[in-house]
Amino acid sequence: MMTKSRTTRFNRRHMLALGAGAIASPFVLSRAAYAVTPSEIKARGKVLIGIQGDNPPWGFVNSTGKQEGLDADLSELFAKELGVAAEFTPLAVANRIPALTSGRVDILFATMAMLPERAKAVQFSKPYGANIITFIAPKEMEIKSPADMGKYVIGVARGSVQDTDVTKAAPPGTTIRRFDGDAPTMQALLSGQVQAVGGNIFYVPRLNESKPGAYENKLEFTKLYNGACTRLGEKEINAFVNGFIDKIIASGEWARIYPKWMNNPLPAFPDSIPGIPFTVS
Repeated sequence: MMTKSRTTRFNRRHMLALGAGAIASPFVLSRAAYAVTPSEIKARGKVLIGIQGDNPPWGFVNSTGKQEGLDADLSELFAKELGVAAEFTPLAVANRIPALTSGRVDILFATMAMLPERAKAVQFSKPYGANIITFIAPKEMEIKSPADMGKYVIGVARGSVQDTDVTKAAPPGTTIRRFDGDAPTMQALLSGQVQAVGGNIFYVPRLNESKPGAYENKLEFTKLYNGACTRLGEKEINAFVNGFIDKIIASGEWARIYPKWMNNPLPAFPDSIPGIPFTVS
């Protein structure tokens, strides 16, 4: 028979063990709930792809409800390489990484600029696209240096690279308004909610569809490369993605598709980017 003190110690250990199990179980369940290898994705018959839903020419939904853009074309090629269907989940800038890490999607082809801070949360592939972060305003505005930015109310997509670059470059006290994505940011400029925006090289053509010739790039901040993202530590899917990117570049297939959306030839991509591993070690 147990003494009272032994019973108390046993119960305490038993409760601690149960508590540890309760903490561990959701993790185990969540890991089992989504595919993490190419073979698991093939067995499921579809790959769950996170993509931007309103950011031409990268990813957008057309008038018929079909996902289009550079990232969409790349996604379809990737699904074909796997031998499965592509199922798209359109995402805003701020919820791209959470959608991946929570298991809502298997991979992101979602205009993901390759940044060291992001590489702490997701596993990047080799780069497949390039972009430049810019500061955009009406042509008549005098903006020759970051010091001039402080005169204006500026809009940015919350959590984006342009958010970071504008915040860093603008003088202290500058009014910066943050919106949930690229399309709302551009709409804020068109409607007069803001006077200028942080964007990229594709903002001006889109803005000029509504007001032809009204806007221009005033400043350039950062040249970026875009990569696909998978979850940290998932070695097999990362290797598969890198092999896929190597294949479509070597075959010339990507060089034929890229100009269709970018209006530029396929750029040369770096073999490495400081602080961003392309492979799972």
